[in-house]
Amino acid sequence: MRVLVLGGTTEARQLYTLLERHAARFDTTVSLAGVTRAPVLPALAVRIGGFGGADGLRDWLLAHRIDAVVDATHPFATQISGNAVRACAAAHVSLLRVERPGWAPTPDDRWTLVPDMQAAARALGAKPRRVLLTVGRKDLLPFAGAGAHDWLLRSVDHPDASLLPPGCRVLLARGPFAEAEEEVLLRRERIDVIVTKNSGGSATRAKLAAARRLGVAVIMVARPPVACAHTVADTLAAMAWLDGLYAHGAATLREV
Repeated sequence: MRVLVLGGTTEARQLYTLLERHAARFDTTVSLAGVTRAPVLPALAVRIGGFGGADGLRDWLLAHRIDAVVDATHPFATQISGNAVRACAAAHVSLLRVERPGWAPTPDDRWTLVPDMQAAARALGAKPRRVLLTVGRKDLLPFAGAGAHDWLLRSVDHPDASLLPPGCRVLLARGPFAEAEEEVLLRRERIDVIVTKNSGGSATRAKLAAARRLGVAVIMVARPPVACAHTVADTLAAMAWLDGLYAHGAATLREV
């Protein structure tokens, strides 16, 4: 069965590992957007770059006779998820989205919930604060004029310098991060507030636990709406879905 996996998330990498073990049943291609400069590549066929919108993805699915698509992209990557819904419908290809549950605050958290990056920048206020930005390197522009804060950006890759807030320092690091390490970082940098996306998952959750322990405020950007699709919460459920499709296909062939 020919499978296309979209994404470079933790869940996507876990799925790659499972599919590598079952290469006799699944002919898998992994598609990465090319945003991360040094992605962790699986031992599977890999393509890097966009498809040219929903129509381009539809044409690629048809040309490569894809049977199933697993969208394991980031919860904030709404454009490719929307394209996948439209392309798979047009090409009559089965689609599954792996959508990790979002984070939820506990009574001990000091969260400010905001709908987007612009609201996150406004929520910092005018009084100078020591800010840890963990929003990625593509969503920095709203913070450029957000005030005279002491900025520390943590990112996998170095961002375009023109997008950085004035005086922003950059810490290059790739998760997962341990809670103890996050606590050391927050103490060393004397962080007052963390600005982050509600990405969910375990790879970067430790910063929230460290913030809770130290009483550090968090400005949490809500997930944007995304096109509807059949959804599971983890990699094992995604693999079970693929196994079910494969078994159904095999049974259909036996009946012919």
